[in-house]
Amino acid sequence: MKKNLLLVFVLSASLNLKAQKKTSQDSIAILYKEIFSALKKKYLHKGTVNWSAVEAETNKKLTSYSDFNQSLNELPLLFKQIGATHCNVYYQKQKYAAKGKIVSKDAYSEQWKKKYDSKPAFEVKVIGEKYGYILMPAMVFFDLSAENIHKIAQPMYDQIAAIKNNNKIEGWIVDLRFNTGGNSMPMLLALYDFLGDNKIWGVMDVNKKPQSVDELRSGNYLFENKKMSYIKPSGALLDQSKVAVLTGVFTASSGEVTAIAFKGRPNTKFIGEATYGATTANIYWPLPFDATMALTTSYYSDRNGVYHENIVPDVLISKQDHFDDLLTDGNIKEAIKFFENEG
Repeated sequence: MKKNLLLVFVLSASLNLKAQKKTSQDSIAILYKEIFSALKKKYLHKGTVNWSAVEAETNKKLTSYSDFNQSLNELPLLFKQIGATHCNVYYQKQKYAAKGKIVSKDAYSEQWKKKYDSKPAFEVKVIGEKYGYILMPAMVFFDLSAENIHKIAQPMYDQIAAIKNNNKIEGWIVDLRFNTGGNSMPMLLALYDFLGDNKIWGVMDVNKKPQSVDELRSGNYLFENKKMSYIKPSGALLDQSKVAVLTGVFTASSGEVTAIAFKGRPNTKFIGEATYGATTANIYWPLPFDATMALTTSYYSDRNGVYHENIVPDVLISKQDHFDDLLTDGNIKEAIKFFENEG
């Protein structure tokens, strides 16, 4: 059954192991044994790793730990060693991951930082009396059931539909500047009206050969024609309406998938900054002791099977954010020019 993380799919069986009366060394060995097993089976670049050497080196380091939690500090080092900069492990609300690309403070504005620090949530509203504005943030959660994804997506979709059905909107802005990742299935379901009944993205193997495609059909999210979740649509589609997709340097992972879903869509313009560049797909892999690994297994592609290392906007605009007054935001001003002046 397919499950979605930074928009991809669980292929492993659940290991509902609890930390019983074992020593910390026992627990450490159990956890890392399963992590190595998963990596050797499914990691995208598993063929480039000398697993016997890496596993032996890691196990030697682990013998120095008497505390289970402290042993998890070896995970970032392990992921860095094998080039798994998009892999991570979640345990007791902590995330253990290799350090990714460092983004300089000079790369983002004070307005962006101020808004980011406020932990922005989903919002949709009319600005300038005739433009629809949708802020689609990061979404990390661990209940990947179809019903839970529906419960997250449907209210977002309904808010968009209410604006659509009760206003004369001349153009729509999808703001992904704060979408640093998570689970993109509810994001894409919420944006169904704009994407329509189409293929929206796919995954590719290590040789960038297409493997599978995700689709939206009549409000249903489909993987290889299997229904994964759904929303109940309301009113006409907006798949021919003008849409400006705003991206930034921290638009990453499932945020980039959401942007990729608009690649190949008519009447669409990408505005802002080139995205972070985490366009590999992860699956959720259950681990012992209620830990979970985000395991990189494939590359993302757009609906036409094209790989994008990151998303480079059609119009590059940097550090002109203004979230206190959106109509003075440089990205949104450029979107309004697109709505008003182009065919």
